Amino acid sequence: MCTYLKNMVGFTHNQLKNKSFDEVQKAFDKTMSWIDSFVLVDSEVVKGSKDRAEGSETRAEGSSKRAREDLQQESTKKQKIDDDKEKEEFKQCFEIVPDDGDDVTIDATPLSVKIPIVDYKIYQEGKKSFFQIIRADGKTQMYLTFSKMLKNFDREDLEVLWRIVKARFKKTKPVDYMDTFLLLTLKTMFEHHVEDEVWKRQQGLVKVLNWKLFDSCGVHCVTIQSIMFYLLVEKMYPLTKHTLHQMFNNVKLQVDYECEMAFDLLRLVKKQLKEGYIPE
Repeated sequence: MCTYLKNMVGFTHNQLKNKSFDEVQKAFDKTMSWIDSFVLVDSEVVKGSKDRAEGSETRAEGSSKRAREDLQQESTKKQKIDDDKEKEEFKQCFEIVPDDGDDVTIDATPLSVKIPIVDYKIYQEGKKSFFQIIRADGKTQMYLTFSKMLKNFDREDLEVLWRIVKARFKKTKPVDYMDTFLLLTLKTMFEHHVEDEVWKRQQGLVKVLNWKLFDSCGVHCVTIQSIMFYLLVEKMYPLTKHTLHQMFNNVKLQVDYECEMAFDLLRLVKKQLKEGYIPE
């Protein structure tokens, strides 16, 4: 009895000695009830509660993950719808025009195997002048026009030709008209500056006559009344809003076939119309 008396909750030994039997019995029963209700940390009850809590947390995480996935799927679906609408809009801005083959070439070799360009010359035959492109295997291609050359070039060809032209005329000025054309055209394309004289030719209400994409090398050509601008598809140039508006709304972009490059170019023109020219 004394052992239990020492451990009864809320009473000292001396206090209990002055209690009646019934009062002591009630204190004893209360203490035993407290002891019986005590649960060890590693007991099955605690483990069960912990497991239920962890299960609830896992289900909550699963629900949150599903919600994120649903939101992402919804966002992806909406983006696809927006992209499809945009493409439908852009399809009204270009037209597929097959190559008419009106340019004359001589000794033209299909570039089935990639051979790097090592040099170029201006070749004359009678009253006609040609761009003669020389490759590392000694073979050459003749092009009457720069446009025809672009149809047979990829971007690497174009960049190599620009390095050759720039190095050749680093200290001297070109004399031949076609050399001058190459130097100015490629410089405008690769190293343009907003204050270059060439951009002033679009001042006033000049009319855009033609707009064509050369997807093999990533170049587009804008023809206005006084000049032809050959431009890289991924770069912004200091074109006036009047010129850009005509390109996007009045003159259809001519392409050989529907391609993603055409859509990217139209996106860039639309962005420049909205935000203005952003120098690099």
